[in-house]
Amino acid sequence: MLNFLKKKAALIWAKKHVQKAEEFKKNAAKNQEEVLLSLVDTAKKTLFGREHDFENIHTVQEFQEKVPVSDYEDIKPYIERVKKGQANILWIETPEYFAKTSGTTSGSKYIPISKEGMPYQIKGAQSALFHYIAATDNADFVKGKMIFLQGSPTLDDIFGIKTGRLSGIVAHHIPSYLQKNRLPSWETNIIEDWETKIDKIIEETENENMTLISGIPPWLIMYFEKLIEKHNKKIKHLFPHLQLIVTGGVNYEPYRDKMEELLGGKVDIIQTFPASEGFFAFQDDYTKEGLLLLTNHGIFYEFIPLEEYGKANAKRLTLKDIELNKDYALILTTNSGLWAYSIGDVVRFIDKKPYRILVSGRTKHFTSAFGEHVIAYEIEEAMKATLVQYPAQITEFHLAPQVNPCEGMPHHQWFIEFEKEPENFEKFREELDRQLRKRNTYYDDLISGNILEKLHITTLKKAAFHEYAKSQGKLGGQNKIPRLANDRKIADLLEFYKK
Repeated sequence: MLNFLKKKAALIWAKKHVQKAEEFKKNAAKNQEEVLLSLVDTAKKTLFGREHDFENIHTVQEFQEKVPVSDYEDIKPYIERVKKGQANILWIETPEYFAKTSGTTSGSKYIPISKEGMPYQIKGAQSALFHYIAATDNADFVKGKMIFLQGSPTLDDIFGIKTGRLSGIVAHHIPSYLQKNRLPSWETNIIEDWETKIDKIIEETENENMTLISGIPPWLIMYFEKLIEKHNKKIKHLFPHLQLIVTGGVNYEPYRDKMEELLGGKVDIIQTFPASEGFFAFQDDYTKEGLLLLTNHGIFYEFIPLEEYGKANAKRLTLKDIELNKDYALILTTNSGLWAYSIGDVVRFIDKKPYRILVSGRTKHFTSAFGEHVIAYEIEEAMKATLVQYPAQITEFHLAPQVNPCEGMPHHQWFIEFEKEPENFEKFREELDRQLRKRNTYYDDLISGNILEKLHITTLKKAAFHEYAKSQGKLGGQNKIPRLANDRKIADLLEFYKK
């Protein structure tokens, strides 16, 4: 009876929520300026607000003139003051949380999450589920068990500010109506070693009625593979009522074939775009590509054309200025005190009614040793198209430039871990090169001009990426291995895992 009432309530809430959401979808561009000016007004007495003359900002243009684009190195001095307990620095009062993320040049990053910002992290996920329920008229998953593959919910304390991984922070805010059905247990969730944790999660879930599973694709795959190895059954046979997978963190498409093979039956997929800096988008229509940009969640968005990113006078566009099918560096101003902050993600709009995006790469993840500036979206689409022509099963891949080969000309080197290799390896290689040339004219010119050889493929042994991640302390949680790089730091280590 309780499950029936829970399902009925979910259906009613979902319909109301989606009806209400239509308002912000229609007025997204117009409402964005209101969001910005509200944030500026709220923070005008903060240290950052005083230093940047927030009192005299009344338009988007004035904001852009007074507040330059920043990255973590730029805001780090402010963060250090907040970490010492100082209030009203970037945002009013002190943050409710610090989301701790791994950085490269900056070491660990501490991203503030305010008491105003935290609810939107939860609302984003809720909204994704409500849109799914309303579209399918089905909330059966609320009757079963739900698993969230996430980081440890154990939080540290920095001058009264609770600090931990975002997924661990979110674990403290799961709505009460979901807590009873939620797995894994607290004791399992706080295990730090990822392989030990996965084994315990399997013990707790293998005999349960699992209906919803959430996590980033590489770690969902690891969980599924271990379950299949133990029971010799596909996931849909182990969990016949599994209805929904919610995923985010990386582009799902390159993992789709592998996931479908492991699942062994139909399971709906919802893709989301959460980050420590905010919950930006989700798949409001799970039957087609594209994530709905959340323009009413306390975040003001700007977009810099990727070819201009990093230049002194780069254009800073707002929603009303964007073009479809063009890559933009994503810039954020948030209700947690990030101001014109470059998050490092690259997005591409595929629709304006409403505004829907694809995450097409990272500003720091590209290959351009020869001036080609290949991005993640291009190599992922090239791989996807190649697999249609020459079927294979791929676990993971990484692309790096080979500038000084032992023999032959410079080239792109692809490190690929195959679950099942293509029948004709050479045709697969040629097609992959052709598909990338089709998507990146600069790369095509380099091949045509005999400046580069066609790409090379280095095949890796089974579990190579798993072993690499483990060796680097990047196994589990929200850790992700870049699909491509402009240097050979990852590539040189992957050489040790050649077949």
